[in-house]
Amino acid sequence: METSFALTGKGYVIVAADTTAARSIVKMKDDQDKIKELGSHLLMAYSGEPGDTIQFAEYVERNIRLYQIRNLYPLRPSAAASWIRRSLAESLRSRNAYTVNLLIGGYDLADHKPTLYWIDYLGTVVEVPFAAHGYGSYFALSLLDRWAIALTRGRPRRHTDILLRYHNPEATLEEGLATLKRCINEVSKRLIVSPDRYKVKVVDKDGVREVEL
Repeated sequence: METSFALTGKGYVIVAADTTAARSIVKMKDDQDKIKELGSHLLMAYSGEPGDTIQFAEYVERNIRLYQIRNLYPLRPSAAASWIRRSLAESLRSRNAYTVNLLIGGYDLADHKPTLYWIDYLGTVVEVPFAAHGYGSYFALSLLDRWAIALTRGRPRRHTDILLRYHNPEATLEEGLATLKRCINEVSKRLIVSPDRYKVKVVDKDGVREVEL
């Protein structure tokens, strides 16, 4: 029952993932970090088959760091997402395919903007304002893209169709964390076996840091 979320805001990307390590019906531990720091301004949340996720995440981390050592500058988030997608696509055409779903969040120091990429185990990649993987995505995606009808004050029988998203790309960090907490609460309420704990990390112009909800 793995779940991971990510969303962008004004100058930042928030990435969250559950910390449960399980096999079949057995929970082995609840403090696993499923968000890999690929660089000073780059994060990757992973989910999927336990062996594949750890092996592929470490493979990606070491190759991206090797690129920086060789070239004296890091990969930009868009370039890193493209290379990761290609690595997944090549493994898919081999006898050792990785069953891994990824969320790549980073802050582009050249363009001075946050970017978020959704990648699945088939090697599909797309840049998105918010994303989710796992069973929690069934509830979180609809919540983030939900349209609300605001009633006109003083006119209870009439309303105006003001389109409001819970996700706001210009939201402050505090508002973004509140939106993420709303998603986590919805998953805890609706999912029959929901994760107990989540690890949350933020990447912005100052780098990567872990935050508490």
